[in-house]
Amino acid sequence: MTTLIPPTAETAAPAAPKPRADAPRERNPLALLGHQIRYEQLSFWRNPQSMVFTFVLPIVIIGIFGAVFSGSEGQDFFFGLTGMQYYTPVIAAVSVLGACYGQLAIVLAMRRQTGVLKRLHATPLPAWVYFAGLLVHCVVVSIVDVALVFGIGALYGVDLPTHWGAVLLTLVLGAASFCALGVGVASLIKNSEAAPAVVQFIQFPLVFISGSYFPIHAELLNTIAGLLPVKPFNDAMLALFTQDAGFQWRDLAVLAAWGVIGALIAVRSFRWDPRPE
Repeated sequence: MTTLIPPTAETAAPAAPKPRADAPRERNPLALLGHQIRYEQLSFWRNPQSMVFTFVLPIVIIGIFGAVFSGSEGQDFFFGLTGMQYYTPVIAAVSVLGACYGQLAIVLAMRRQTGVLKRLHATPLPAWVYFAGLLVHCVVVSIVDVALVFGIGALYGVDLPTHWGAVLLTLVLGAASFCALGVGVASLIKNSEAAPAVVQFIQFPLVFISGSYFPIHAELLNTIAGLLPVKPFNDAMLALFTQDAGFQWRDLAVLAAWGVIGALIAVRSFRWDPRPE
């Protein structure tokens, strides 16, 4: 006669497997974001050529304008402002455009062409962490760039704005919108060799008609440019400097709308792997 043994705690159910000591641990998304921001910052600061064109060029330009317009009075050509009062916020805006749109689009096209993005996409790093790291990196670079331009403008007698909350919001929103547009344009670039030409083909006309090189007095052209992303950013920065104004909600709304457009293009068209020839 067979004797039945009642189940015990050891025999009732198999023991849960113990985690392996060498198993990879799931990392905190914020820690991953901090790591990605640090990586982007180190990659940027270790590239002297990139730093020269990002920081030195705006400094040289605003320094030259300071020497040219030093001691000048307000002129109708500059809408009643002096040359330095006009160009200090405008050059600061152009530097943000270059750092967040131009450089980002070219860098992403190069990383895709060389297979960096493809390898990165195969890692556990979430896509949103990668792009958020790029955004924060571009905002940091933009803040440094704008601070340098503001500082040189102050040396030539340009009054600094007083509504720093509005300055920060305008700067961050402008940087985010231009980053989204940069990713969107990078999504449409077929190879890295064409990236600089495509970026400049879009950027140069926008900068030209938006009054970044010299003031535009044509009403129709100003109306058209006001619906595009560059002029609203210029106007918001000018208002903060020259009119002691606060938040320019209309200009910020146009910037935000273009940021959404760029993000939608990026979501629909962005590729991690190189395009086939």
